[in-house]
Amino acid sequence: MPFTTAIDLKQRGSGNNSCFKTPGDGWDAYLESDCVWMQMWVQLDSPEKLADYKSFLDNYVNEQKKLGRFERPLNNRLLDVNAWMKDQKVVSRDVEVQTGLGFAFLAVCLVNTIGLLLAKFTRKAGEIGLRRALGASRREVFTQFLIESGVVGLSGGVIGLLLTGLGLLAVRALYSSYKSVASLDVSMVLMTVALAVVSAVLAGLYPTWRACRVQPAAQLKV
Repeated sequence: MPFTTAIDLKQRGSGNNSCFKTPGDGWDAYLESDCVWMQMWVQLDSPEKLADYKSFLDNYVNEQKKLGRFERPLNNRLLDVNAWMKDQKVVSRDVEVQTGLGFAFLAVCLVNTIGLLLAKFTRKAGEIGLRRALGASRREVFTQFLIESGVVGLSGGVIGLLLTGLGLLAVRALYSSYKSVASLDVSMVLMTVALAVVSAVLAGLYPTWRACRVQPAAQLKV
């Protein structure tokens, strides 16, 4: 509702209410008190507008200081969404640690993927040599094994989504308050599959390159 309408209806905010001094009795005394009970977001599209708005706030506070209000030192801050979330500690340290562990586990999986693909493609050296002798180019061999790497990543992504779905079902069963947030949307599913495929393709670049370096003459036997 409009701010003036809320004042006329004596509608107090439902969020934070922080007072520097104890307000008096009644609505009018509350409005005249040194209480912070309103929060708002502003859209500032340029650094110049940001500086002008900051100057406006500082000037307002300095004028109020002359009237005996705002005894604390000047400390106006304009935070964007990310800075505000960091200042309010919306994302806990535990979540940051878990995110780091997740990427570390991804790195370990990629190293294992490189080793497995390298072993797999090395065992196909004879097949690669025969194909090269029959006219297949290195580019065709490279494309084939890179597609195989992508299929491995796609399979891993699908299996990971199935396991994630089972984990979310367990969370919703154990913690009923998390039912609304313990879920997957379409964007998360697509991001998961894309990350799995891209990671597997990147991991398969070196094994694929090694496979393309196989010399046909060294693999052909009489």
